[in-house]
Amino acid sequence: MIDPDRPGRGRAFRLDPRERKANNRPDQIGGLTPLMSTEVKKEIQLEIAHVLFVDIVGYSKLSINDQRAAIAELTQAVRTSEQVQNAEAASRLIKIPTGDGMALVFYKSPEQPVECALEISGALKEHRQLRMGVHSGPVSGVIDVNGQANLAGAGLNIAQRVMDCGDAGHILLSKRVADDLGEYEHWRPLLHDLGECEVKHGVRVSIVNLYADEVGNSQLPKKLQALKKHRTRMRLAVATAALFALAIALVVVSKKSARSTSTMQEKSVAVLPFENLSEDKANAYFADGIQDEILTKLASIADLKVISRTSTAKYKSRPEDLKTVSQQLGVATVVEGTVQRASDKVRVNVQLIDARADSHLWAKTFDREIKDVFAVESEISQEIADALRAKLSPNETSTLSTAPTRDAVAYDLFLKGEFEEREAESSLKPEAYDQAANWYRQAIARDPNFALAIARLVRSQLNRHWFVQPLTETQLGQVKDAANRALTLAPNLAEAHVALGQFYYHGHRQYEEALAEFRKAIQLQPNNVEAAELSAFVHRRLGQWRECLDELFKSKEKDPLNAIVTADIGTTYVQLRMWNQAKEAAVQTLEINPHNVVAMRVSLISCRNGSGDVTDAKRLLATFPKEPDLTVTRAGIAPLIGERAYLSVIERDFGGALAVWENEKNGPAEKRKRLSARSAIRVLSGDVTAAKADAEEAHNLLDNRLHEQPRDEFALVQLSWVALALGNPTEAIQAAQQEANLLPVEKDPFDGTSALVNLAEVQARCGHGEEAVKILQRLLSIPAGFDVSIVRLKIDPVWDPIRNDPGFQLLLAGKELIGPNK
Repeated sequence: MIDPDRPGRGRAFRLDPRERKANNRPDQIGGLTPLMSTEVKKEIQLEIAHVLFVDIVGYSKLSINDQRAAIAELTQAVRTSEQVQNAEAASRLIKIPTGDGMALVFYKSPEQPVECALEISGALKEHRQLRMGVHSGPVSGVIDVNGQANLAGAGLNIAQRVMDCGDAGHILLSKRVADDLGEYEHWRPLLHDLGECEVKHGVRVSIVNLYADEVGNSQLPKKLQALKKHRTRMRLAVATAALFALAIALVVVSKKSARSTSTMQEKSVAVLPFENLSEDKANAYFADGIQDEILTKLASIADLKVISRTSTAKYKSRPEDLKTVSQQLGVATVVEGTVQRASDKVRVNVQLIDARADSHLWAKTFDREIKDVFAVESEISQEIADALRAKLSPNETSTLSTAPTRDAVAYDLFLKGEFEEREAESSLKPEAYDQAANWYRQAIARDPNFALAIARLVRSQLNRHWFVQPLTETQLGQVKDAANRALTLAPNLAEAHVALGQFYYHGHRQYEEALAEFRKAIQLQPNNVEAAELSAFVHRRLGQWRECLDELFKSKEKDPLNAIVTADIGTTYVQLRMWNQAKEAAVQTLEINPHNVVAMRVSLISCRNGSGDVTDAKRLLATFPKEPDLTVTRAGIAPLIGERAYLSVIERDFGGALAVWENEKNGPAEKRKRLSARSAIRVLSGDVTAAKADAEEAHNLLDNRLHEQPRDEFALVQLSWVALALGNPTEAIQAAQQEANLLPVEKDPFDGTSALVNLAEVQARCGHGEEAVKILQRLLSIPAGFDVSIVRLKIDPVWDPIRNDPGFQLLLAGKELIGPNK
C-alpha cells in the first residue's frame, strides 16, 4: 500500500479498460478513472505486478515553481517512454502520482519497469536527479476512506523500500527482480549485488544495483556504506567464531556442491581429437573425420550435453590433466581415441573416461575393413550413449545408425574436404576454400546422392562468398539449387537445414527464412552449436540484440573455447556502446586465441570510441602482432584504411597513416584496397594532388570490379573515396548512396549503420553538412557503436569540414543511445 508516512503521496486508481477513452476529463489524473465502490468490487483481485518507484531527489528543497517544473519534466519523460506507451496500448499499466515522483505498475514482465527506468534515466540525466526502485510482487485493489479505488500489497511496499535505499542516480532492484533478469545473459553485466539494506521497521531487503557505463550510479548507496562500516566492526568482534563457523559451512556446502555438480554434469561429454597412429601421417584427416562423425552423432541426442569440435580441438589427443579439461569444458566425461589405417584395414580404439575421477567407464577396440567404418562410427556412438545412460528417441536411434554414404572412396574424399575446409575457415585463404570445394565435388561425383557432402560444399562456397569475395547472382543461384538438392535427398539431415539457412542469411539476407532453417536444424540435432551461433548472428542483423546475446551465451556453454563466439559477444557490445563489457569479452577472446583479429579490433574500438584515448589505443595496438592490417569489410573511413592507419589519422599524422599502406600486395582485391586507402588518407590530409595517381589507378580497377559485380558493397565504399580524391563529389555521393541503398539500416541494423556513416562522411566532405548531421543524429539514437559515438565525433578529422556547424555542435552536446533500443 502507498506509504502514508511519506508527504504528498496521492491516491491510486484502478483502470477499467472499458473506461480508458471515454472518461478523460480534467479531473482525472494521468488518464485514470476513479472507480466507484460498485465498480471496484469487480476489480479487486490479487495480481503479480512489476512496480517502478521514481523519486525526485531534493524535491522538498525546491521552490513551488521548480517543483512544478520538475514534475512536468518527469511526466513528459514517462509519457515518451516506449515501455509506458506499449503498456498503455495493451491496457496494462497503472500510474500513481506520489507528490515528489510516481509509481508505475506494469503487468507483463519484470523487464518492463527496468527498461522504463533506463529510458527515464536517459531522458532526464542532464536535468534532474532521480532515484528509482523496482520490485515484482502481489498487488490488489482496495477501497480507501473516500470510497475511491487504491492499490495495496507487497509489490508496491517493497518497490518503495528498495528505492529508499538509493541515492541520486541509483536504479536499485529487489533480488527477486534481479534473479529474473539474470536468466537473460544480456542483463547480467549490468547487475551488481549489494546485499541487504535495512529499511523501515527494521526490515531488511536484498537489493541489486543496475548500472553500465553511462546509466545508473555505480557508487555504493550511503545507507549501505553505513551498514558496511557497522558490519566491519561486528566482524572484528566475532572474527574467531565466524571463521570457525565459515569453515564448517564451507565443508558442508562443498560436499553438497560436489554432489550437485556431479549430478548436473553426469550426461555431458567432450570428444577429444583422435590420435593418428597410421604410418602415413597424411592420414591425419581420416582420424579427424572419425572423431567428427562420432561427435556429430552424439550431438543429435537431446539428453546429452556435447561440446563442440571447435572447443575440443584445442586439446591434444590424450591430455595428461583430464580434470582440468573437464573443468574448462564443463563436462563430466571425455572420449579419447586412436585411429590406425593400413591399406583397406582400420583399427579404432576408443575409451570413455570420467574426467573428474580419471576412471574408465567404457573402452573398446574395433578392427574392421575401411568399407565398414560407418558401422564402427555408429556402434561407438551407440555404446557411448548407453554408457552415459542417455535416453534416445526413435529418431535419435535412427540417426546413430545412419551412414552418410555407402561409398568408402566418396567418404574418404569427403573427409579430405572437411580437413581442408577447417584450414580455410582458420586462414580465410581463397585457395584453401577452392581446394576444399574440389574434394567435396570429387566425393559427390562418386556418390551423387551424398547429401552431407553437398550440404558441406554449399556451406564452403557461402563462407568464401561472405568472408573472401562475393559470388555472382548466377553462382548464388547454383548454390541455392545445391542446398535444395541436399534437403530433398535428406530432409532430416541437420546439416542440410544449416546449409539452406546459411544461403538465406549469407546469400540474400532473408533473415526470417534463415532462422526457420536453423531452428529446424537444432530440433534435429539439439547440440548443433553452429546453428545456434548462426541464429545469434541473424538476430543481430534483425536488431534483436537481446536474442542475439542470449544465443551467443548459450552457444558459449557448449563451445566454451571458441574464440569466434566470445569475440562476437564483444562485437555486439561494441555496437550497443557497452564499452566495458566489450573490452571484457575481447580480453576473454584473446586469452583463448591471442591472434584473434576481431578481438583486437573490439579492444581498439572500445577504447577509441568509448573514451577517445588515442594514446591508450596505440599502446594497446603495440601489443598486437604486426601482420594483421585490422581492416574489415564495413563501410566508413576507419574500416577502409584499417585501424592502424586510422589511429594515425586521428592524431593527424597522415604520413604515418600512408606508411601503413606502403607495401604492395598481389591480387586485384588487395591492390584496390591499398590504392583506395591511400587515396582516402590523402583526401583527409587535404593533399588531393598527391592522391591523383593512386586514385586514377584505383578508379580503373573499381570500374572493372563493379562491372563484374555491381553489388560489391565494399567496392562502392572504395569508389566513393576515390571519387573524392579525383574531385568528383557527385560520383562520390552517388557511390555512397548506392551502397547505403543496398544495405539500409531497416534491413540490417548491424552493417547498415556503417553504410549510413560512410554516406554522412562523404556528404560532409562535399559540403552537404545539413544532410550529414541528420544522418549522425539518427545514428546516435540507435545501436551504432562501431561507427558513431559522441567521443569519436569530437576527435575524428573526417568531420572537420562541418565541425563548426551549429547542428554538429548540438550533436556533441547531446546524448547517444547505450544498450538495446528495444
